[in-house]
Amino acid sequence: MERLAQLALQTTAAVGAPQAPAHPLDPLTPQEIKLVSNVVKNNYKSKSIIFNTITLREPIKKAYYEWKEKNGPKPPRIAYFVIVADGDEGVHEGLVDITYQKLIEFKNTTGVQPILTPYDLQRTEAIVRNDPEVIRQCELSGLPKGQIDKIYCDAWTIGYDERWGAGRRLQQALMYYRSDEDDSHYSHPFDFCPIVDMNLGKVISIDIPQIRRPLSKFKHSSFHPKHIAEKFGTSENPSGFRNDDTVINVTQPNGVSFKLDGNVMSWSNFKFHIGFNYREGIVLSDMSWNGHGKTRSLFHRISLCEMVVPYGSPDFPHQRKHALDIGEYGAGNCTNPLSLGCDCKGVIHYMDAHFPNKDGDATTVKNAICIHEEDDGLLFKHSDFRDDFQTNVTTRGKKLIISQIFTAANYEYCLYWIFRQDGTIKLEVRLTGILNTYICTDDEDIGPWGTKVYPNVNAHNHQHLFSLRLHPRIDGDNNSAATSDAKSSPYPTGTKQNFYGNGFYCEKTVFKTIKDGITDAQSATARTWDIFNPNSIHPYSGKPATYKLVSTFTSPLLAQEGSLVRKRAPWAANTTQVIPYHDDKYGYALLYPSGDHVAQWSGDGDRGMRQWIGDGSKNIENTDILFFHTFGITHFPSPEDFPVMPTEIFDLMLRPRNIHLENPVLDVKPSFAKTTSEVKAGLKGVDTCSLNVDKSSRLATECVKR
Repeated sequence: MERLAQLALQTTAAVGAPQAPAHPLDPLTPQEIKLVSNVVKNNYKSKSIIFNTITLREPIKKAYYEWKEKNGPKPPRIAYFVIVADGDEGVHEGLVDITYQKLIEFKNTTGVQPILTPYDLQRTEAIVRNDPEVIRQCELSGLPKGQIDKIYCDAWTIGYDERWGAGRRLQQALMYYRSDEDDSHYSHPFDFCPIVDMNLGKVISIDIPQIRRPLSKFKHSSFHPKHIAEKFGTSENPSGFRNDDTVINVTQPNGVSFKLDGNVMSWSNFKFHIGFNYREGIVLSDMSWNGHGKTRSLFHRISLCEMVVPYGSPDFPHQRKHALDIGEYGAGNCTNPLSLGCDCKGVIHYMDAHFPNKDGDATTVKNAICIHEEDDGLLFKHSDFRDDFQTNVTTRGKKLIISQIFTAANYEYCLYWIFRQDGTIKLEVRLTGILNTYICTDDEDIGPWGTKVYPNVNAHNHQHLFSLRLHPRIDGDNNSAATSDAKSSPYPTGTKQNFYGNGFYCEKTVFKTIKDGITDAQSATARTWDIFNPNSIHPYSGKPATYKLVSTFTSPLLAQEGSLVRKRAPWAANTTQVIPYHDDKYGYALLYPSGDHVAQWSGDGDRGMRQWIGDGSKNIENTDILFFHTFGITHFPSPEDFPVMPTEIFDLMLRPRNIHLENPVLDVKPSFAKTTSEVKAGLKGVDTCSLNVDKSSRLATECVKR
């Protein structure tokens, strides 16, 4: 901390240092990435290196709020880097002070492997296509000679394989065939799996099943427009598409109602910083609410910090399929440029993302983040039956959506952070893309571990489990957490306390220690979780200012105790974990619950969540806490999911409780309002939405006539 303070007080920057962004939480600029890579190169002149990661090391929380709230010095601008050095085991990692262009910390960390980048995935395919034994296995499986250019592979993290451990940087190549470059290869998997050493650039082994399965001879199942025309086209309808594709346009003639100052978003009483990094993707920080001139802090930082996709087939080598996609690939590294498709609709603001390539030069993903507004339906409504419902108030709302989409090999993950005008924060996840597939023979009994979704195509059961990281700052730094369970009255029917037997109440159990904060979902009690400030008490309810986590998509981790999945994703075994927060020496800490370097970790030893929990005795009441929440779904595939999945949607929300004096959207202008006295007097009241006022709406039958 002293070192950081000294750096912050110095004002003479090194010659050539790029202009720092206005906000300390802003992601690194392309110029900063290039500067950092130059500093690293100058310190590794004797080695051949490949850049893996260059990213912002977010400033210490204390230093950040001293700058933000107490007019203190601006926190120093520090970058974290990871490189792979030729001939060296593990990774080299360290920190660079950007302002002073100086390496301030570096080390060679052995026994770990770095995150996989898109470059690594692309390189793997080139390696397997040029391997003679891979070519031979393809031909043994039925690939016609001379068609090696039609071999494709999805490069996957190997998880952990005890044959090699973490000493070599490995990937497993899931093999497929495309008869045409525009086909989807997932309907034609091969039955073998090459293992690639990325540092050596070659295949070192091939896993071959005891029972061989020949390459499918069925026609590819694909989904691009030309394939739809082939499948469903007729002389009357050559395209094959439905005829209900009337356009829905979203218009905002007066523009958007949000204001973006750099990366700082202001919208309908919310204010927060939008960040983005290679690993978590979107990061929302320093979130506050301003209600009628009173600003209240809500959360210091919110992100998706990890996920695991365990597959349910126990057959070798499918036990290796349990990708921790955020820690092993990165939601940022794999993010889509959203301008390529209609991923957002309406009046849109995009934000770019910047990453290093293997040489340390900056690359840009255009439109990595989409920001837009949508209609949110009714905020509130009430009518009075006494005059046939003419007395009425109807207030419609809008919502702000900040989104990204990232592709992890076959799957697309669509992430939508949604803000409502009443202070609710929602996270909606949509899964689409393509099932991971494995070949099966015509009459094969695939057992209970998967589903035949197409001839010769077996899609294995799997789960998608995410870890949501919440760093609350509700009305200040000292917060607490609790379970909130709906319970029937403890008194039997007929007793004085519950004579008619209808009593029920909310049982709140406050977590005292880390051990208390390790909880599981309970559908029988409609369990929710409260994150609250015990020192900020509502004047009416007498209850603390709270954000309630409402999350019903809480599939339990199905891999058993002692399994590799549970060892490598210890956080996924429970629905919540709550730990005390502390800053790191050079910046923000306690980020990743499966550890800093996830690839090829065996799951043994204390790291990440297991280390943070310790013996479970540390205090988590009325202090600076981190709240981790595991949520997601279990997917049993079906033919309807193939050849490409319709989006499967699940969500959660954080709702304000005992924060506002009353309904916080009373000050949102109503769409329609008429009081009893106005009804009696025949007055118009407020009307912005009836068909004779809202010219953008009209009767559907009139649309047809026109």
